[in-house]
Amino acid sequence: MGRSIIAAKQAARAAPRLLLLSALALVGACAPQKRVVVYTAAEADQLPMYAAAFKKAHPDIELVWVRESTGVLTAKLLAEKKAPRVDAVFATAATSISELDEQGVLAPYTPLGGDRLDQRFRDPEQPPYWNGEALFSSAICVNTIEAAKRGLPIPRTWEDLTKPIYKGAISMPDPASSGTGLLTVNGWLQAWGETKGWDYMDRLDKNIVSYDPSGSKPCKDAARGEVPIGISFDFRASRTKGEGAPIEVVVPPNAVGWDLEASAVVAGAAHPKAAQIFTDWAMSDDAMKLYADSFSMVGVTRFNKPAPYLPTDLANRLAPMDLAWTARNRVRILAEWSKRYEGKAAHKE
Repeated sequence: MGRSIIAAKQAARAAPRLLLLSALALVGACAPQKRVVVYTAAEADQLPMYAAAFKKAHPDIELVWVRESTGVLTAKLLAEKKAPRVDAVFATAATSISELDEQGVLAPYTPLGGDRLDQRFRDPEQPPYWNGEALFSSAICVNTIEAAKRGLPIPRTWEDLTKPIYKGAISMPDPASSGTGLLTVNGWLQAWGETKGWDYMDRLDKNIVSYDPSGSKPCKDAARGEVPIGISFDFRASRTKGEGAPIEVVVPPNAVGWDLEASAVVAGAAHPKAAQIFTDWAMSDDAMKLYADSFSMVGVTRFNKPAPYLPTDLANRLAPMDLAWTARNRVRILAEWSKRYEGKAAHKE
C-alpha cells in the first residue's frame, strides 16, 4: 500500500467521530450493551443458520441484521461514518471493507484465534481492521432447457459468451451495487490487463440483456428460465443446482474473479464489546464449519471441503487478483464501467 494511501487512512482515522446519541437512530442511546447491530451482504438464506449458531453461543446478546448488497452497504457505511448506526460488518466483500478501512470507518481488532487464519484471509495491518471468512468466486448458471430451446451450446469459457449466438441471452450483476459484479469485472481486468479487459466487456455487452442489482439474481433468473445464462457466484450456483433447478454450473478455466467475505468492527460503535464478541464468533471453528457448507475455501483451511457441482481444481482457475488494487481503484473502475454500460443496468426498486 502506497504512502499516500497510508497517510489518507491515518488522517481519516484521526478525524473526530460522533457517537450515536439520538433515540431516533437505529440503535438508541438507551439500548442495552447486550445487543449487536450487524450490516451484512450475506445471502438471505444463509442468515438464519448464522443467527441460530450465534444465538446458541451467545444467548444473552440480541443480534440485529441489516442486509443489503455490497455496494449499498459500502455507501451506507461511508454516509454514516460520523454517526454510525451499526456495530459490526459481516460477510461483506473484503475489497469494499478495505475501502472502508482507508476511510476510517473501521476499528482495529484482533479476534480470538485470528492467528490461525490462512494468510490470504488476513488484513496485512497489525492489529487487523478486518478478517476473512470465506472465498467466493464467479460462476455461470446455464439453464439447460432454455439453452436447448434456443439452440445455444453450453459455454465453457469467458470468450464463448461473446459469440453472436448468445445475443440477448445473458445477464450479470451490476458491479456498482454487487460485490459479485465487481469481483467478476476485476477478475477480467487483472487477469488480462485493462486494455484487453475493457475490450472483452465491450464485446460481452452486445450479448447482455441486463445488469442486475445483486449477485444472486442472474442465477435465480436462469433457474426460472427468465434468461438462459446468468453470471453469478459459486455458492449461489451450487445451491441453486442442488435445489433441483435445471442448470449446469460452469466455471471457466481461467480469469475467474474472486473476493473474500470478511468481518470488521465499526469505529464509534454503540456496542463495541458486543461487536468484538460477534467478530470472535465469526472467526470461530463453529462459524468456519458453517461457511464450509457453502464455500469450498474458508479462512481456516482444515475446514475446506469440496463444494457440490464446483470443480475440484477451483483454486487453479482463480484470477491472479490483488484485492488491495481492487479497493484502491474501485471508484475509477466503476466510473468507467458506468460510462460504458449503465444503460442496461436494472436498478433495484
